[in-house]
Amino acid sequence: MSYSNKVKDLYVNQLKDIKSAGIYKEERFIHSSQAADIEVEFPRGSDLKNVINMCANNYLGLSSHPEVLKAAHEGLDTRGYGMSSVRFICGTQDIHRELENKVTEFLGTEDTILFPSCMDANAGVFEALLTSEDIMISDRLVHASIIDGMRLCSAEHDTFKHSNMEHLEQKLQLHADKRIKMVITDGVFSMDGDLAKLDEMVKLCQKYDALLFVDDSHSSGFIGKTGRGTHEHCGVMGKIDIITTTFGKALGGASGGCVSGRKEIVEMCRQKARPYLFSNTISPVVVAGVLKVFEILSQSTERRDKLENNTNFWRKGLSDAGFVLKEGNSPIVPVMLFNAKLSQDFSKDLFNLGIYAIGFFFPVVPNGQARIRTQISAGHEMHHLEKALDAFIKVGKKYGILGLTKQEIIDKYGL
Repeated sequence: MSYSNKVKDLYVNQLKDIKSAGIYKEERFIHSSQAADIEVEFPRGSDLKNVINMCANNYLGLSSHPEVLKAAHEGLDTRGYGMSSVRFICGTQDIHRELENKVTEFLGTEDTILFPSCMDANAGVFEALLTSEDIMISDRLVHASIIDGMRLCSAEHDTFKHSNMEHLEQKLQLHADKRIKMVITDGVFSMDGDLAKLDEMVKLCQKYDALLFVDDSHSSGFIGKTGRGTHEHCGVMGKIDIITTTFGKALGGASGGCVSGRKEIVEMCRQKARPYLFSNTISPVVVAGVLKVFEILSQSTERRDKLENNTNFWRKGLSDAGFVLKEGNSPIVPVMLFNAKLSQDFSKDLFNLGIYAIGFFFPVVPNGQARIRTQISAGHEMHHLEKALDAFIKVGKKYGILGLTKQEIIDKYGL
C-alpha cells in the first residue's frame, strides 16, 4: 500500500494533538560523554548548554571511567569491533564466556547467558521456558520490557497488586493446578524507586512450588551491602530462580544484558531463546569494558557507598523543601507533579537553570502520575546536588507547589 495522504494526515493530526496537549517528547542531543556535567543541544539547532545530568542510569559514574575506556580500547584492538554472527554459529568469543562466568560469580547464581540487551533477555526468557500449560503472575508495575516478553509467550498471564503479598498468595492459590507457576517482578521498580519484597516472595514461592523471576536492572552493582542486587539486600542470594539484568546502567552504561540463574533454565535459553538465536551478541568492546567494571567493583564498595550518601542527601533535601516524593531507598527519587504538562514545563525551567531532568507522563507512567524522575549517581559531587536542589526549589516556588499535598497539586493543575 502506498503512503496515501489519508494515512499521512492521520499521523499528522495525532502528532498535533500530542503537541497541543503539551506532552510531545523532544530529544536532547548530548555533545559530550555521559557524566554528571554534560553539554546538551536543546532545542535542536540551539547553542550548547552546560548542565548537570540528574536523570541518567549512570548510578556508579562508570560510563566514562578512564579504566573502563582503556579496557574497551584494548578489547577493540585484540578482539575486533563486532562478531558479525549470532552466538551459536560463530559469534562467541572466549571473553563472552569469561563475562558470563563473572556475572554468575557476582550474582551468586549457577550460570549466565548474555543477550544484546536486557530487553532482549526479557523478550526471550518466558517463551523459552513456558507453555500454554503454565502461568505467569506478575507485579502490576513490572517494566515494559517484561510485559512485552510475556506477550510473546503462550502461557496464561495474571497479575497481583503492586508489592501486595496477600494478593500474590491468593493468585498462587488460584493457579495451583498449573504445571509451572512463575512469579515475576522488578527488583527495583524503575519509575517509583521502591524495592520488591523478595524475602517474602521467596517464602511464598517455596510454599506454592513457584519459580521466581526478578529483573534487577536498576539494582545490579549498587543495591545490597556489596552491590550484588536486591536479592543481596533482602538476604535471599541463591534463592532466586531467574535474574535478568543489564550492563547499560550501573555496570558501565553501554549495552548488553543477561539471564542468570538455575543452570537448566540458562541452558533452555541457550537452546530456545529467539533473541539469543537470531541476534548478534554484545560487541567485544563492550564485553571488555564490562569485565573491567566488575574488576573495579571487586576492589571496594566506595562508589556504592558514595551513591548511598548522595541519595540520602538528595531525598532529604527535596522532602524538607516540601516536594511530594515517592517513598523508597534507591537512587531513583521521583518528584511527583501528577499533571503531564506541568512535568514538561517544570523540566524545561530546570533546563534553563542548568539542570537536566526529564518529565515522565502517560504512557511511560500511569495517567495522573506525571513526575520528574531524578536519578542520583556516584559521579555527582556535593556541589552538583546543591545546585540542583536550589534549582528544584526555585522552580517549585514558581509553580506554587512546595508544601502542597498530592490532592492540592491536582486541584491546582488537574490530572
